[in-house]
Amino acid sequence: MKLYMRHLRNMILAGACLIGMHCNVLATEPVKTVPRVDLSRYLGKWYEIASFPMFFQRQCASDTTATYALLPSGKISVDNECKTSEGKIDHASGTATVEDGTGNAKLKVTFFWPFRGDYWIIGLDPEYRWAVVGNPDRKYLWILSRTPIMPQAMLLEALDTASRQHFEIGRLQYTRQGH
Repeated sequence: MKLYMRHLRNMILAGACLIGMHCNVLATEPVKTVPRVDLSRYLGKWYEIASFPMFFQRQCASDTTATYALLPSGKISVDNECKTSEGKIDHASGTATVEDGTGNAKLKVTFFWPFRGDYWIIGLDPEYRWAVVGNPDRKYLWILSRTPIMPQAMLLEALDTASRQHFEIGRLQYTRQGH
């Protein structure tokens, strides 16, 4: 019930922001990451449950995943896949570098040099079953799960995490998995 009430409060604040009230409160609080990420537990395959619409994902129709692996250099390989509306697999590979002094919660990701983007882990289930990833200007948001279908209680917890960080969760588009 407490989680529901907090989610409802955040939705009301987001609605007030849309009509021009209290937006300054939302815009001034900096995005915070989780204190620490155990990379050995974070590596592996994640399923995209929802995300903000992104230009670079416009071709993705379903089955979006991200797989992370440690490279000998200490960087992390990033392999993103999705299925297009024609049923073809679209693939993008990149690398991520952990920012020093962030407890492994802030990474810089690049898919082609010299462009790099912020990948901040702002929410993480203690058992590493789900993660919420955003960036400091709140333009990007992903809800990730270890399974293609995320249990409702976990999804609500992830949404609450993003909402408390003042991300506009109403912008999320939910990803079809397993089609």
